[in-house]
Amino acid sequence: MMTLLNAKNLAHDFEYPLFSDINLSLDAHESMAIIGASGSGKSTLLHILSSLLEPKQGTVELFDKNIYTLSKQELVDIRRDDIGMVFQSHYLFKGFSAYENLEVAAKLSDTRIDDEVVDALGIKEVIHQKVTELSGGQQQRVSIARVLTKRPRLIFADEPTGNLDSETALDVMKLFSHYIRSHEAAMVLVTHEKSLAMECDHVYKLIDMKLEKVK
Repeated sequence: MMTLLNAKNLAHDFEYPLFSDINLSLDAHESMAIIGASGSGKSTLLHILSSLLEPKQGTVELFDKNIYTLSKQELVDIRRDDIGMVFQSHYLFKGFSAYENLEVAAKLSDTRIDDEVVDALGIKEVIHQKVTELSGGQQQRVSIARVLTKRPRLIFADEPTGNLDSETALDVMKLFSHYIRSHEAAMVLVTHEKSLAMECDHVYKLIDMKLEKVK
């Protein structure tokens, strides 16, 4: 099995220590969830794993590359071609329709819009509306569709279902699961919803500055 993510001895702090001695690895076709109390450092850890924040200590390898030793251009290439990021804030292009948001992702990644993903997320009927006309939940589903349109090898998702009802959130988790199993892909999820976390193959809890294996 191909290892897509390998993190060793991670430590980070701001005005206070957040965590230390974090070790994680993730293979293709696997999903991992990180849970923990608000302020425990879950999102910071996700940012470190996804190339957005260099740790104070430790290494992160994505696709067998130590990402914090790469050039800026190499990092840009990895983010564009291999990483998909889903946040609770949608970061959609506000002046565009939902379809145009997906179209931009497809063109940048040299892929095509997947009608099955659009159908599965229940946004087919609103796909040509401006994103500003959509509800928060619809915008969230468009942002998820945009990420999957890129065909990323690693998905990093920070509270991706925060604007969705529980049934739709579970459907989204099933879609992520189907995606990573039908591609050479994997996912790291940060969530406060333990029921959603347990849908993942591996579950960790960040507590007392350490990671505890839950599943």
